[in-house]
Amino acid sequence: MNKNVIVIGGGIIGLCSAYYLQKEGHQVTIIDKSSMNSGASYVNAGYITPSHFISLAAPGTLSKGIKWMFNPKSPLYIKPRLDADFLKWAWAFKKSATASKVEKAIKPLLEINLLSRALYDDLKASKDFNFHLERKGLLMCYKTDKVGEEEWEVGKRAIAEGLKVEHLSASEVSKLEPRANLNIKGAVYYHSDAHMTPCNFMEEMIAFLKRNGVKIYANERVEDIKITNNNISKVITDKQDISCDEVVLAAGSWSPKISQKLGLRILLQAGKGYSINVKRDTKITIPTILCEAKVAVTPMNGFTRFAGTMEMSGINHTISSSRIDAITEASASYYNQLNITSEEKANAKCGLRPCTPDGLPYIGKSSKCKNLTVATGHAMIGWSLGPATGALVSELISGKKPRLSLSQFHPDRAF
Repeated sequence: MNKNVIVIGGGIIGLCSAYYLQKEGHQVTIIDKSSMNSGASYVNAGYITPSHFISLAAPGTLSKGIKWMFNPKSPLYIKPRLDADFLKWAWAFKKSATASKVEKAIKPLLEINLLSRALYDDLKASKDFNFHLERKGLLMCYKTDKVGEEEWEVGKRAIAEGLKVEHLSASEVSKLEPRANLNIKGAVYYHSDAHMTPCNFMEEMIAFLKRNGVKIYANERVEDIKITNNNISKVITDKQDISCDEVVLAAGSWSPKISQKLGLRILLQAGKGYSINVKRDTKITIPTILCEAKVAVTPMNGFTRFAGTMEMSGINHTISSSRIDAITEASASYYNQLNITSEEKANAKCGLRPCTPDGLPYIGKSSKCKNLTVATGHAMIGWSLGPATGALVSELISGKKPRLSLSQFHPDRAF
């Protein structure tokens, strides 16, 4: 049965949900409070990452955040604040950051990443799109033996899970990247990964959805949600009331504020990331993570993007010059003769990534409302998981059995 579905949120997760829902014949409306041309879905590293199967809530992450709390250039910054939601999230994160829970998350994270990579390939192969997509893998470049050993331990686990991974010396990396002039000890090379130009895909997807009957209301804020008999019957914005059969909550870092209107408390914190675009030949051809600095480098369509930091400081879009400096200094340290200019730094952007306490996204039906599907909390792999999440959302709403188990992604799970 075709349904009227409202998708709250016009980022990568919301757009992909709308795409697969309209393919199933549903009438879809997207509501987003922004103009839908900026934010995390536009400024991310553009990675499709089967390599990222270790959850963000790994042992030692929180202690690193505390250690780096007073370092304005640290890769991870957690701003201490007396906020009830933040304190609950931090306590849940601490409880989740155990070796056993990280181990339990490996299979579902790998499966959903591989599904999404296949779906991106399907989208690219269709005649509907012409976005940039390349499969060149991912280099995890390191400067110290300690970090190299840590990365290779993950690499060996990836091999055990069926991924193709190599441990390369500096000279072997230079054969892959002969013009990049890297200053490293070595790298772990994941052949499994791919990369894209995010703004290119977002623009094409929005145009496709509009051509195919999806209503998109940008610059429109959800003010209230009417619930009748445990069902959402109407979404009320600052401009209109919209009736619906189903609702998808895909509002990223803003999801908790909206979920509170439903009596659903989602533990979620915004993690700010920054990116700098260099629109000249950097001689970089393979996506690379600079491991010690936690900086992602991506050769995109017409420019190279340098992205990094995880700043847990609440919902704000304040650009920290110290964090921009950290990205540029790290990049210059790993790439000899690379100089990011003051003008390029001045044009840096930021986006807010929704982070759950256990590093797993929320995907599934909530018990709070029978017709609510939650799709948020993807943290740093939101871009990678866009199509898979959208397809799973569509299967749930269409009454089909999801192609992956969603038990570990359940939005009502306890921490």
